[in-house]
Amino acid sequence: MTVRGDGARCLRAGTKEPTPAAKIRESDPLPAGVSPARATVRADRVAPAPSRRDSPYRDAAPRHIPAPRLTNGQHPVIRARRTALPAAALAALLALTGCSPDQDGSDKGGSPSGGPAPSAGTASALRALDELAVKGRAPRTGYERGEFGRAWTDTDRNGCGTRDDILRRDLRDVRFRDGKCVVVAGTLVSDPYTGRDVAYRRGRSKVDIDHVVALSDAWQKGAGRWPRGKRVAFANDPLNLIAVEASANRRKSDGDAATWLPANTGYRCPYVARQVAVKKKYGVWVTRAEKDAMARVLRGCSRTALPVGTAPTDAPGR
Repeated sequence: MTVRGDGARCLRAGTKEPTPAAKIRESDPLPAGVSPARATVRADRVAPAPSRRDSPYRDAAPRHIPAPRLTNGQHPVIRARRTALPAAALAALLALTGCSPDQDGSDKGGSPSGGPAPSAGTASALRALDELAVKGRAPRTGYERGEFGRAWTDTDRNGCGTRDDILRRDLRDVRFRDGKCVVVAGTLVSDPYTGRDVAYRRGRSKVDIDHVVALSDAWQKGAGRWPRGKRVAFANDPLNLIAVEASANRRKSDGDAATWLPANTGYRCPYVARQVAVKKKYGVWVTRAEKDAMARVLRGCSRTALPVGTAPTDAPGR
């Protein structure tokens, strides 16, 4: 229910509370396309309630007769025969009474982009980007791959190395050497970075496992000060790992979003969203140029949900 400053009351769409019918004078102008017959409210069209004295059932016990149910847009006096009040007539009433369906803004919905909303309880990547600290890049001094532990450490203790875990997750038609862990063949369908299918053969592979946030990039943006267990967890977190075409991965090197994005434009939103998720999870900061580049990508897909990873951020004893 909306109450205007002059005391008039308007019936908002979806409410069940009836309001007095609008009084329309013959001198009032009507919106284009609306006939007087549709917009006029006549009291003589409302049938008077039958007198109990005139009823053939006057001796019967009184019964409660529920009021007719109103659908959205219907008025207790002005009702469509089968459906809600026609849109043109409703527009006339709103124009003449000075009301609008979303006068207080509470009826507005949806997203500016018209895209689907994130799933319930899931933050958007664009919103999460604003939570990342912005700082300058620290020196690369002291960085070595070994600072992040032995390559492809079995941090989840499932008996398989992290590289084989990701190959098993991302490839199709996977074949194993031992029936469980060591992946010897498969196909990377629609490689995220190029969009092409890539065959995987162990020992002569054109498939790499990429750190979405490069280890060197993380080192220069906070990881250089982490305890070793956190760096080992970061290097083996499935949230930060994807199987990709090898040459595209080499071109990326340790670049961030300001210096490199996938040639496959359809994967840029998921790629940047994943970088944001990893950096948020581990507290890796971004440079100003990097944040600006990420924002440009995510504004084109503002409802992209922030990926969630369940792996711990510490790998003690590794």
